[in-house]
Amino acid sequence: MTADILKQRSNSPGIRLFRLILRNRSAQIGGILLILLVFLSYGAPLFTDKDPNKTQPALALKPPSLSYPMGTDGIGRDNFARFLYGGRLSLRIGLVGITIGALLGITFGLISGYAGGWLDSLISWFTDVLMSFPDILLALAIIAILGPGITNAMLAIGIAFVPSFMRLTRSSVLSLREMTYVEAARALGSSDARILVKHILPNSIRTLLVLITLGIGSSILAGAALNFLGLGAEPPTAEWGAMLNAGMKYVRQAWWLTVLPGAGIFLAVLSINLIGDAISDAVAGTTILSDKK
Repeated sequence: MTADILKQRSNSPGIRLFRLILRNRSAQIGGILLILLVFLSYGAPLFTDKDPNKTQPALALKPPSLSYPMGTDGIGRDNFARFLYGGRLSLRIGLVGITIGALLGITFGLISGYAGGWLDSLISWFTDVLMSFPDILLALAIIAILGPGITNAMLAIGIAFVPSFMRLTRSSVLSLREMTYVEAARALGSSDARILVKHILPNSIRTLLVLITLGIGSSILAGAALNFLGLGAEPPTAEWGAMLNAGMKYVRQAWWLTVLPGAGIFLAVLSINLIGDAISDAVAGTTILSDKK
């Protein structure tokens, strides 16, 4: 009996999807890169004992060396320590931003697609208004209203991603709400909220997972852009985008101040996009298998 249950669980769509992701070379490379970046950032005290905000003007613009692996900036701060601690903030902005966008977008998409009528029209109209602005321009407009700051930057990024999640969720709900199992649940007296959470959302999650994963990379990039413009992290807080901005004035004499934080942003976005591509391929693979059955 137990063996049958374990076999049934091992053949579930979720397990098959997870196995396909793990076997994908892109996911393996992206996963290693991402784990390395997370380990370096959140394990910063293990790799350096220097204060990322301590200024030493006498050591300004020192090139990379054994004492300072990534050199120092224009006021003598250790660039390696700032790179490690700045990675924490950059990764957190990406994760929190896309979480806000996903929660709001999926919620509105579920309500809009399932309810239909005037409520669907209203939410769709509002989404169309948001989609008329490019993501970064919408985020800038929200920052202009809320004011600069890390929390406002994460909120602005999240709101900018709401239309994408809302559109994808709504289209998925429209195709699923007429399925037999949904009608059966409705006939058995299940509430609309239960049908949405227990039946429709789980069957939409595979396609949403792709958007969430790829969206994290875009969110990190948007966060770096806002911080580069001085609309997020405030000095002396270390963050990759803000470090790029600070290093621009020394770009000819201290290349490490722009190249290294830029490389951090590049590797973070690359690793997440590789994982996202693997998830996309895995979702397509499990969909084909389901269709054949």
